[in-house]
Amino acid sequence: MLMPNKNPAPRNAMSIDVEDYFQVSAFAPYIKREDWNGLECRVERNIERILALLADKQVKATFFTLGWIAERYPQVVKAIVAGGHELASHGYGHERASDLSPAAFLEDIASAKKLLEDLGGVPVVGYRAPSFSIGKGNLWAFDVLRDAGYRYSSSVYPIAHDHYGMPDSPRFAYPVREGLLEIPVTTLRMGSRNLPSSGGGYFRLLPYALSRWMIRRVNEVDGESAVFYFHPWEIDPGQPRVTAADAKSRFRHYVNIARTEARIARLLGDFRWGRMDEIFLGREAHPASAPALTSA
Repeated sequence: MLMPNKNPAPRNAMSIDVEDYFQVSAFAPYIKREDWNGLECRVERNIERILALLADKQVKATFFTLGWIAERYPQVVKAIVAGGHELASHGYGHERASDLSPAAFLEDIASAKKLLEDLGGVPVVGYRAPSFSIGKGNLWAFDVLRDAGYRYSSSVYPIAHDHYGMPDSPRFAYPVREGLLEIPVTTLRMGSRNLPSSGGGYFRLLPYALSRWMIRRVNEVDGESAVFYFHPWEIDPGQPRVTAADAKSRFRHYVNIARTEARIARLLGDFRWGRMDEIFLGREAHPASAPALTSA
């Protein structure tokens, strides 16, 4: 039987996947990639709200940012860095790692890294695959990430899911290659199953008290930092509706979306939070103590 850890609760990692509503993988069958430029983009206003919320709660976070977003809205990148948050990579065009060849994956993550570093003037050492799309079928992606200069990935979700997941992988941070750490989003072990307890649609669907209990249990029983994530579109009930999507995708995307911002604010006050690089890599990863990168 596990005994509670008596040490002070660790800081948890707050992370935001910077993408817009029309880039969600579940909507890919209904929204063509070539149509993205013509759609209403709402990421700027939503990031402004998130940054204000974090500032109000005095929390620093990690922003896994799409190169596609950064290229069109460089002020979003600059605002993230100016707020003292970690700028990290979500790839360039929100293509699932499992759908790409090693060469195409390298092009995606290398171009996003360079773009973000040029705009933000800080090192980009972290990466999260769209839809947690690193699994047993493409473990080569870790070699590519290491060779591209990343120091950590947060791309494996150790649960069983119809779109992603590797349920038998470690639940907490572990080295996957020399110089590369995998930092999974957090799950709670109950019996023989890992239960999602780290954000996304589950956070919107489940009662807040249950989500809080699961994170607290990870802190107090496992003695580990939790990794939580959400998206800017999850605090935006006014976003255009994708009515062509199937009922399951619509439910997952829109369930309790009007309540998410208030729940995030409550969560920020109920736990200690920080940036992923500081929590898992140490202070040396902070841009304030690392040389700024400039455009060539």
